[in-house]
Amino acid sequence: MKATIERSTLLRCLSHVQSVVERRNTIPILSNVLIEAAAGGALKIMATDLDLQVVETLSAVSVEQAGAITVSAHLLFDIARKLPEGSQVSLDSADNRMVVKAGRSRFQLPTLPRDDFPMIAEGELPTSFEVPAATLAQLIDRTRFAISTEETRYYLNGIFLHVSDEELKAAATDGHRLARFTIARPDGSEGMPDVIVPRKCVGELRKLLEEALDTNVLVDLSASKIRFTLGGEHGVVLTSKLIDGTFPDYTRVIPTGNDKLLKVDPKSFFQGVDRVATIATEKTRAVKMALDSDRITLSVTSPDNGTAAEEVPAQYAAEGFEIGFNANYLKDILGQIDGDTVELHLADAAAPTLIRQDDKSPALYVLMPMRV
Repeated sequence: MKATIERSTLLRCLSHVQSVVERRNTIPILSNVLIEAAAGGALKIMATDLDLQVVETLSAVSVEQAGAITVSAHLLFDIARKLPEGSQVSLDSADNRMVVKAGRSRFQLPTLPRDDFPMIAEGELPTSFEVPAATLAQLIDRTRFAISTEETRYYLNGIFLHVSDEELKAAATDGHRLARFTIARPDGSEGMPDVIVPRKCVGELRKLLEEALDTNVLVDLSASKIRFTLGGEHGVVLTSKLIDGTFPDYTRVIPTGNDKLLKVDPKSFFQGVDRVATIATEKTRAVKMALDSDRITLSVTSPDNGTAAEEVPAQYAAEGFEIGFNANYLKDILGQIDGDTVELHLADAAAPTLIRQDDKSPALYVLMPMRV
């Protein structure tokens, strides 16, 4: 294989694919990227960790000899990063070696044969629909912070996607909080299976979306695999296995009878929580909220660091009471609210609280209280 490619094109592509490759691998070939050069001048670069696979197609300056080889992903990425800007990079492989040349620099890297490189067998992906990249990015941002990191409850380690009536819903929970985002059901998604997209796939997809926000993303899926195609023909294809498990019926924890309504400016609320939580320790992450008619009083008491309190103006008409929340969880949710007000629908100090911008907002959050 012999091909020449612009350094900027190569670097951009390697930055996409190398993050899929795990730093520590027991199987040597999984540390490599597969580079395939076609006679027509297209170059295909692929990386995988056996659960997730990313393939990007790019235009080469020239392909003198078609072929395919695998080489260390992180090594090639580091080399491309340090090469001079504007240079052209020549990739030439022969005799279990790849020679990388640019300007006066020359590197010789060990390679492994392409036949050893594993591919994810996609099988049939019967459900297919398109979604605007900006909408998909928003869906991820509004929910992924609530994904559980507990490996024992593996079925919570991702975003749950399912369709109902006229809507596509995305949900994530770690048992302490729940985030749900709803969009109009895309054409072609009728009858799709309920799927759980793993956390790593969600993270890689979000990075790729950043460069394609004004385009549409093609989503193909079955009950066990999902594929995202960004940027059409010369784009990126991300394929992932789905989490094989059953997501709990999260609708049961969304409260419907919370009759105490608190309205507050999310920014001043966030900043108030952030300030009083400064003295909180690992043991006392709870921030206490005392509700009055025109304000909430936030307070934190720490046996090691003393106490903190702050008043935040608010609209509240029901009877006053006190409730405690994990400060970080509360900040995560408030950070997702764009408007000037946020609604907290409360019941009592022990019941889950419903948080949303308003009743028309596509995003909805449920937060479990803490004892304070």
